[in-house]
Amino acid sequence: MAEHAVPILPSRDLRETLEFYERLGFENRGAPPEEWDYLILGRGAATLHFTTVPDVDPLTTAAMCYLYVDDADAVHDAWRGAVRPDPATGSRLVPPVDTDYGMREMAVVDPSGNLVRVGSSLRPGGDS
Repeated sequence: MAEHAVPILPSRDLRETLEFYERLGFENRGAPPEEWDYLILGRGAATLHFTTVPDVDPLTTAAMCYLYVDDADAVHDAWRGAVRPDPATGSRLVPPVDTDYGMREMAVVDPSGNLVRVGSSLRPGGDS
C-alpha cells in the first residue's frame, strides 16, 4: 500500500456532518455515527475522518485539509447546488481560481467550520 495521510476533522454534530458530505457525493465507510461516535467518509479515493467536538466554534476553528482532484471546476459544478451558504456557521462554497503555485483551486466550508480546499493541477500531467 502506498503511504498516505487522512485528516481527522472536528464535527459539532456527526449526523449533520454526514448529511452535509453525503450531498457532496461522499459515503459513510464506517459505522453509523451513533455507534462509533466517529465518521469515516469517502468519495472515490478521498477519505475524511471526523470526531465529535461538540463545542467547536465553526466561525473560529482553524481545521482544514486539501483534497486533490482531476478537475476542480467539475467538482465545483457538482457541489454548487448542494451547499447552502449559512452565515451562522460560515458554511459556503468558494468558486475556483488559478493560484500562483500552479493549482486551480476552490473550497468548501462545512457546518463545523472545516475548510476543505479542493485543487487540480494547472499543468497538464502535473503532479498534485
